[in-house]
Amino acid sequence: MGSDTNRELVVEKGTVQCLSEKRETLDHCRFCIHCREFKTAGQWVKSPSLAYCTKCRVTEEVDLKKIEAVRCADRQGEGYHSMMSIIG
Repeated sequence: MGSDTNRELVVEKGTVQCLSEKRETLDHCRFCIHCREFKTAGQWVKSPSLAYCTKCRVTEEVDLKKIEAVRCADRQGEGYHSMMSIIG
């Protein structure tokens, strides 16, 4: 488990255990409203899903093949929720 606001999900075969009954691909994570950071080479980098966040404005792409873990802000058990439905 991560901090009080984020869960840390370990990447296995390009997926994370998003919900107890559902795994999600990292491609989904990078566009999920709950995704905050990716761990790559031991460093945490902001998720591309924060590109439209007025506070963060992340614009860098992440190499999904090198991701080790994901910091997820989903504490309610909602699961994957595309940011595209919010900005679209």
